[in-house]
This record gives sequence, C-alpha cells and structure tokens, in this order.
Amino acid sequence: MTSDAATLTSDAATLGKSNQEQAVAAWVNYLNQLRLENLLSALNRQDVNLLDALASLHDAMRRIDLEVVAANRGGVKGMHGFIAEVAEVGLGNARSQILGNVPVYQWVNDNGPVDLMRGGVEIQQKFVAAGGRFGLGAIAEHLEKYPDFVENGGKYQIPRDHFEVIRKLHAMPREDAGKLLTLGGDGPSLKDWNRIHAFFDEGSVGIESLEPSHLEYSEVQKGAYSATLETEEGSLRSTDQSLRGDAYQESRPTLREGTKATLAAAAIEGGTAVVLALVERRRAGKHLRDFTGGDWADIAGEGGFGVAKGGVRGFSIYWLTNFTATSAAVASSIVTAAFGVAEQANKLRRGEIDELEFIENAELVCLETAVSALSSCVGQALIPVPVLGAVIGNTVGIIMYKTVSSSLSQREASLIAQYVGEQRALDEQLAAEYGELIEKLDARMSDYLGLLERAFSPDLEVALLGSVELALDLGVASEEVLDSDEKVLAYFLD
Repeated sequence: MTSDAATLTSDAATLGKSNQEQAVAAWVNYLNQLRLENLLSALNRQDVNLLDALASLHDAMRRIDLEVVAANRGGVKGMHGFIAEVAEVGLGNARSQILGNVPVYQWVNDNGPVDLMRGGVEIQQKFVAAGGRFGLGAIAEHLEKYPDFVENGGKYQIPRDHFEVIRKLHAMPREDAGKLLTLGGDGPSLKDWNRIHAFFDEGSVGIESLEPSHLEYSEVQKGAYSATLETEEGSLRSTDQSLRGDAYQESRPTLREGTKATLAAAAIEGGTAVVLALVERRRAGKHLRDFTGGDWADIAGEGGFGVAKGGVRGFSIYWLTNFTATSAAVASSIVTAAFGVAEQANKLRRGEIDELEFIENAELVCLETAVSALSSCVGQALIPVPVLGAVIGNTVGIIMYKTVSSSLSQREASLIAQYVGEQRALDEQLAAEYGELIEKLDARMSDYLGLLERAFSPDLEVALLGSVELALDLGVASEEVLDSDEKVLAYFLD
C-alpha cells in the first residue's frame, strides 16, 4: 500500500470513527429532546385542560345564580334540587376536563323523568332529606310514574353522604344492626336499617341502580353552593399542579434511559471497532479465510475495548447533557478529547514521545474534537433531522479541516523552518555580544573594586589619593575635587 493510500485509509477510518461518536451524541440528544418536547406538550395541554375545567365550573356558578336562585326555581323546598343538578354537571365536567377528557354530563332541564345525561345513561337526581329515608321514598315515587326507568338502564343519583349510609346499612347483617342506636343520635339507627332493607327487599330497585353524587346534601343548599364551587376550584387548581408535577417527573432523566444510552453506545462503538479492525486487515491484503486465531483475538480485543469506551461515552454524554449545561456534540468531544489525551499520556509514560510532543499532540486532539463538535452543531441546526444532521455536519467539517490543514502544512513548515533559522542566527549573535559585554563588565568591575580598596585604605595618604581617583571615576568635575592643598584650604576656610 502506498503512502498516499495509507493516509487516505487512515483518514477514512478516523472520519468514520468521528461520525460514529457524533452519531451516538446526536442520538442521546434526540432522546433528551423527545423528553423535553413531551414535557412542553403536556404542559400546553394542561393549560387548555385547566381553562376548560374552570370554564365549566364558572358556567355552573353563573347558571345557578341566574336560572335557579334569581328565578327562585323550585321555591324554598325544591331550589336545592335544581342547584344540585347544575352543580353536578359543572363539577363532574370540570373533574373530567382537568384530566384532559371530554365533558361527561349534560343538563336535560325539562322537568321530565331525566335530569342528567352521562354518556348515554339517563340519571334522575334525588336530593331529598324529608321522611328520613335518604331519598329512597322519592325514588319509589319516581318509579311509580316511570316504572321502566331502571329497566331501560336509568340510574338514581343521591347525595354522597346519603349513599354512604345506605351502602353501609345495606351490607350490614341483622345481628350487627341490633347494636345500632334505637333512638336519635348522630349515627344511623336500627329504624334506618329497617327502612333501607324494606326498600330493597321490595325488589323494584337494586342498590346497583343507585350512585353517589359528587356532592353532599348540605353542599347544594342556597347559602352553601358558592363556597362549595369555590372549594372545588381550589381542588381543580391543586389537581392541575399535581398533574404538571407528574409531567415534569416523567420528563426527568432516568437511570433506565441512561442505561439504555450506555448499552447502545457500547454496542455501536464496539461494532465500529470490530469493523475497522477487519477493514484494516483486509486492506493489508489478508483474506478472512487466512485469519489466524491471533488475528481474531486481536479483533475481539479491539471490539471489547470499543465496547468499554462506548459505555463510558454513552454514560458520560447522558450525564453531561442532562445534569450540566453541555450540548451533546460538546459532551462527546469532551469524552473523545479525554480518551485522546489519556492515550498520549500513556505514550509519554512508555517513553514513546517526549514532553513537547505530548503537549503538541494533546493540543491537536483537542483542536480536532472542537472542530468535530462545532461541525456537528452547525450540521444539526442546518439539517434538523435527528442524528443525520450531526453526522453530515461532522463529515463536512472534518473534511474541510483536513483539507485546509494539509494544504497549509507545506507553507507552514517552510515558514517555521525559516523562523527557526533566523532565531538560531539571532541567538548566536546575541551570545557573542553578551560575551563581549561580560568581559568589559568584568574588567570595569576589577578597576572599580581597586579604586574602592584605595579610597578606604587605612593609610591616610593612599586613602586621599584613592578618594580623588574614585571621585573622578564616578564623574565628579575635576574643579570640584579636593586634590590640592589650596583647594582643601579654600573649601574649609572660605
């Protein structure tokens, strides 16, 4: 294989590996983006759900105010029944809509045998406390007028608190009923038990034909319905916040998804390593049938190392993209750079390269991974197709980088060689000049030290002469130097 062919093969392998790395990063980023998009979509839907639910509740309040209370519909004894009908519709629909479902109730409002419709089921409400029979007497009267109501699938709806008492007493054995209160009190009595069992024993209506309202009897009275619906609004808002919290929790990164990303990255990188190892041996002229056990062992080893690296890459990218402000392309480049620098560090430890080569190679690894990250980001932005945009961007960016770097390499090498030669000549020149200066400095220091020695000699005459020499050497004007008896006398006597 020629040198150019080997270079092309190496570049192709490097590009393929780089594309595989950025593909893994883009895939992890796609998983993250899906979760975020699902969260935003859920929050947007919940905005609509809340508005619809509150609209149903507010419409019920308005209709009660105008069509029931203001119109005095039902009078003093019957008004609460109409309030209950409208409130049940508004509240039931609101509770369905806050969950994203369609309204379930329709108010018939025709004073006929049916008060409400719910998914095709006819409902007759009986909010009656008179007679102490929890509305069962009113149900019996309705059945007398409309004997086929239950047979046609109709339901009787009574206050929630009334239904709970009926259900409890209906299921209570006779021996336990004897322990109930026989006279007044806060709880149900034996008389209540007898009335309820007498009603159902008659056989016209089974307990399965009864259902509880969302509301209790006291909550639909004229002076209480406003507070009831206001409380329900608060409950709807609380449910809304809970649903939003659930949507957020579902959008958070999970160990399960991180494990999937790790395993997928490990499989992809391991597979890529095996393929590249096979291609390298085939390009060397070796056929598969000629592979030895050692060849397969080497290929398996490279595949295993690729699996390990891929696992680290997948986990690291997932962690960096979800728990730090790092894009997937940059996260992949950080991991790739870490692997590359670690490889150069091992070469340095083994003595294959020196410290300068280690620094240069590490810088080159980081530069190439930065180019890969930038190219992938640009490609994904220009081609918003998951994974594909990142791979295309990385391919174009790496090819452009390799082309530019190779085209500039000869000129750069020439410039560097010229610069090195100029620096070497300058070093030689400066070294010679430095040597001359040192020699002059040594000679000058020797003369200066001699002057100091004479100027501070214990011999007074030598010291005087030495002081004169020192002053002249330091630049004192000769007329100011006291080098004669006349100058000395003039200086001290004038």
